[in-house]
Amino acid sequence: MPATATTRAPQISSPAPTPAATPMMAQYWTLKEKAGDCLLFYRMGDFFELFFDDAKAAASTLDIALTSRGEYDGAPVAMCGVPVHAAESYLARLIRAGHRVAIAEQIETPAEAKARGGSKALVARAIVRFVTAGTLTEESLLEGRSANRLAALAEIGSEGDVAIAAADISTGRFEVVAVRRDAVDAELARLAPSELLVSEGAGDVPDWSVRQVVRRPASDFASGPGQKRLEAMFAVQTLDGFGNFTRGEMAAMGAIAAYLDHVATGQPIFLQPPVRHQSGDRMAIDAATRESLELVRTMTGARDGSLLGTIDRTVTAAGARLLADDLASPLTDKGAILDRLDLVDALARDALWRGELRAGLRALPDAGRALGRLVAGRGGPRDLAQLRDALGGARLLRERLARRADLPPLLARLLPGLDGHGALVDELSRALIETPPVDAAQGGYVAEGYDAALDALRETARDGRKAIAVLEAGYRDRTGIVSLKIRHNGVLGYHVEVPAKHADALMLPESGFTHRQTLAGVVRFNSSDLHEAASRVTQAGVHALAAEAAHLETLTEQATQRREAIAASCDVLARIDVAAALADHAMSHNWCRPDIADEPCLDVAGGRHPVVEAALARSGERFVPNDVSLSPDDRLWLVTGPNMGGKSTFLRQNALIVVLAQAGGFVPAASVKLGLVDRLFSRVGASDNLARGRSTFMVEMVETAAILAQATPQSFVILDEVGRGTSTYDGLALAWSVVEAVHEVNKCRCLFATHYHELTRLAETLDALSLHHVRAREWQGDLVLLHELADGPADRSYGLAVARLAGVPAGVVKRAEAVLAKLEAGREATGGLAAGLDDLPLFAATLAAAPAAAKDALREALAAIDPDALAPRDALEALYTLKRLMTDAP
Repeated sequence: MPATATTRAPQISSPAPTPAATPMMAQYWTLKEKAGDCLLFYRMGDFFELFFDDAKAAASTLDIALTSRGEYDGAPVAMCGVPVHAAESYLARLIRAGHRVAIAEQIETPAEAKARGGSKALVARAIVRFVTAGTLTEESLLEGRSANRLAALAEIGSEGDVAIAAADISTGRFEVVAVRRDAVDAELARLAPSELLVSEGAGDVPDWSVRQVVRRPASDFASGPGQKRLEAMFAVQTLDGFGNFTRGEMAAMGAIAAYLDHVATGQPIFLQPPVRHQSGDRMAIDAATRESLELVRTMTGARDGSLLGTIDRTVTAAGARLLADDLASPLTDKGAILDRLDLVDALARDALWRGELRAGLRALPDAGRALGRLVAGRGGPRDLAQLRDALGGARLLRERLARRADLPPLLARLLPGLDGHGALVDELSRALIETPPVDAAQGGYVAEGYDAALDALRETARDGRKAIAVLEAGYRDRTGIVSLKIRHNGVLGYHVEVPAKHADALMLPESGFTHRQTLAGVVRFNSSDLHEAASRVTQAGVHALAAEAAHLETLTEQATQRREAIAASCDVLARIDVAAALADHAMSHNWCRPDIADEPCLDVAGGRHPVVEAALARSGERFVPNDVSLSPDDRLWLVTGPNMGGKSTFLRQNALIVVLAQAGGFVPAASVKLGLVDRLFSRVGASDNLARGRSTFMVEMVETAAILAQATPQSFVILDEVGRGTSTYDGLALAWSVVEAVHEVNKCRCLFATHYHELTRLAETLDALSLHHVRAREWQGDLVLLHELADGPADRSYGLAVARLAGVPAGVVKRAEAVLAKLEAGREATGGLAAGLDDLPLFAATLAAAPAAAKDALREALAAIDPDALAPRDALEALYTLKRLMTDAP
């Protein structure tokens, strides 16, 4: 499956229950009805079992055996199962494959079921949780250095905008934004949610923006009930303290709250108060541009090889996630950008300070996600220890930073966010051992000296175990059986075990031993003094475990009561990590601080492509830097030259420089002056999208149309080989017209690469267009690509030389040379493709002369009808009107 395709939850269907169902199957069907289209993990002992179509889907995805269990409605019941202790690894594979899973657990023991309903009573089960792509909290199911978002899209027709809310429940981050309908694709591409909630009546969503689309009842998207759900979730009487939300934004956030309540089955979920963004706060980058520039993922979906993968030097998982967000959401506020740049600059100039900060941050665990697990009730002692270590490290970091007198403004504002956790850190430090176990069920995580009563219970258990060891030695001496051992298991508890050949002596009535169990090769016994010693150990151990569990609950409650302050501290640590990482990378790669200007410009001296430069450095080669200077008077560069000459790299590197600068980082160049970019567009390369029925040329035209419709004078556009996917004449005509439109209508900064040399004539009529080319030379029959940009048009395309470099057979190249000579002779005689272009009217005149589309009364009348608002009689009248218009039409 292509990396850009949407993985939709497979629809699982199973037969409806019949009156002949056994009690177990009746219980299963009741739970399956609640699970809906989720796979149902039905707990049976030490396994989660799946049945019917669920079993077939899971067995195929997990590559496990598909068996059967009895019959149902005259047919074998398909079944497969996974062990409970290894369920998370199987869940991860199912979620990645696009499934959602409902977990049905036993909510009582067999003994409780027997006491409730007799010996044949069925153990009660209930769905305790839904596991979905956007609601994961488990460390083993998440990618540590990537955010995992759940998003909801709400359309409120009367407001004209679309609201999108997004939450990462593993860290509690919650945001909402209202955008124009034509900007929905770009916003979803920025968020890249793992799961998107849409109303059952909503239209299609972009396939490339989300992994999984979930249709939810329209009632979940009602703004009124949504507001009440949010007020209950945050325990407030009004949301006014969080922001002035529109109805659409309330609906989107309410849909997320409703879904989280559904999947968590009433258990708490960690969400911070929502942050309301404005649509213009960040640079708009559509999905196609993100894909072509490979900002955080390559076109194959890999992190390595992307801009993020190349520059990421963060030392914490939270820092890596924040860096990815920064690159995906470059800022458009000059003050905020300068604040980030000042912090990076300060760390770049002081290597010692930067090194100390990074060393301190490197030792800190991922407290944000530990907090999310604790709030959701899925945490344990190790998560508390991560909070202790992270907040303790934050306190030390705060003390060191406070001693500096020259803190950058952003860091000075952030530092107070690290305060206030001293009491919690001290309590956790006293309560927990250095490295608590993952599994709390076995105890042993509360430190000695924290609870005197617990220490006494542990001492009793230790004394009892010593007494058992003394008993074992005494039994050996008394019986003369050297191989006698006292063992323990979950069924018999403590017992005496001897080889079968020595069992007869212990079978005698006067031996003092009672026979318990005979197995192949060994026989097991009990004795009264062993029973007494074992009871003391067992009771002390049970009470100790109960005491530790109570401490764990209390400590978890203390931590979760400070969840918002802890989350804020985690955000501060992540921001410091990102700034230090960007500074470290900048200093080691000779990057510069960009100058942010007020006018629309892009002046780059010695610009480089960060990803290509890194790849060349690994092979010992040097990247050739290039300059660009775009201004209101010279805002459109037409770049010509041979394939492989570096045109596409030049275009992309300047787009990446813009992204890095507005994300608040240094850039790969000798110097940069940038006027803020509101929208970034890239049409560089294209491929068939067969799943959506689009050819290469169709994809190219759709992307070009989006640019022409949305680019503003503050935008930056890179266009590569527009028109190459169709016939030569059609392609040249389209490329010619697109260049004119960008120059005359959009008036944005633009780099336009082409092989149509005829376009160079536009420099004579378009004042803000200039000609440039990538240099190449032929030497003794070989093509030498210099990768340098020079002024003026290229003298030719060197296509045959590139073909020779690519290994095209010499005979084919020879024949092509002969055909080319003939074509060029014909072009000189007739004027070639460009014949008559000098006589074309100006672009503005062409627009003015374009005839208005003929009006269609029937279509206009049909478009004016709102079916949802029509009463039956009105609908009949409208039908008569349409019939009359059709009859009157010529």
